[in-house]
Amino acid sequence: MLLPLEDLFNDVIAKSMRGLGITDADLAARSGASVEDIAAAKSGKVDDLVLRKIAPHLQLEGLSLVAMAHNEWRPIPVNVSGLEQFNTMYHDMTVNAYLVWDAETKNAVAFDTGADATPMINFIQKKGLNLSLIFLTHTHPDHILDLAKLSADGAVTVFAHEKEPCPGAKTFQLSDTEAWESGGLRIEARSTWGHSKGGITYLVSGLKHPIAIVGDALFASSMGGGMVSYADALATNRKEIFTQPDNTVICPGHGPMTTVGEEKAHNPFYPEFK
Repeated sequence: MLLPLEDLFNDVIAKSMRGLGITDADLAARSGASVEDIAAAKSGKVDDLVLRKIAPHLQLEGLSLVAMAHNEWRPIPVNVSGLEQFNTMYHDMTVNAYLVWDAETKNAVAFDTGADATPMINFIQKKGLNLSLIFLTHTHPDHILDLAKLSADGAVTVFAHEKEPCPGAKTFQLSDTEAWESGGLRIEARSTWGHSKGGITYLVSGLKHPIAIVGDALFASSMGGGMVSYADALATNRKEIFTQPDNTVICPGHGPMTTVGEEKAHNPFYPEFK
């Protein structure tokens, strides 16, 4: 199943304006585009000239923004043995959860639950896997809604960052618990906060490609809204995600999987890589 991109080009514009605290009038004064043109762009009107004018003043890369507006790019489908994405409905949107497993040991590790853990549980049973650990990228309701079912009411150990404690989960501090070894897999926790207080990216090694389970820190050609701190959301993504190898598979909380290399080339929020 090919998931649509989580955000449209006008979502990117709106997130940047909110994060930077820029009004339509501010942006018009800086860019030379009219207030009316900016309002139209935010409503979804595609005008390449307007988009190129406003992009630099929103710290966005113009060509990538225009490409989004024309639906000219989507990430190449990701298929890695030992990695499965589960996409479930939450109200009027969908949310992702992930399972990673070692083929030899049959050991599996889950990341988030999505709105309904039933598809993941069925997959685990069908493959004959043993779910040993569950990690939470953050504790917004859509990502942890079915935690009790997936953990079998606490039979499977669950970890969450101490800044986002969750009933049924053990908390950890990055200063004293940064990595776990589990049945042929290694999981490292990195702080990518900004969208949420304790947002975590989990770097998984042991498969053919390195994996980054990023929650809502980053989406294909976009990023989570900086609900806590827009500046820190950008900065921690740069520090912890974009420094990974280009072939690292990015597993976001919404939308399709992508890679570090593709996001460097196509994500408007990170113009320095273009």
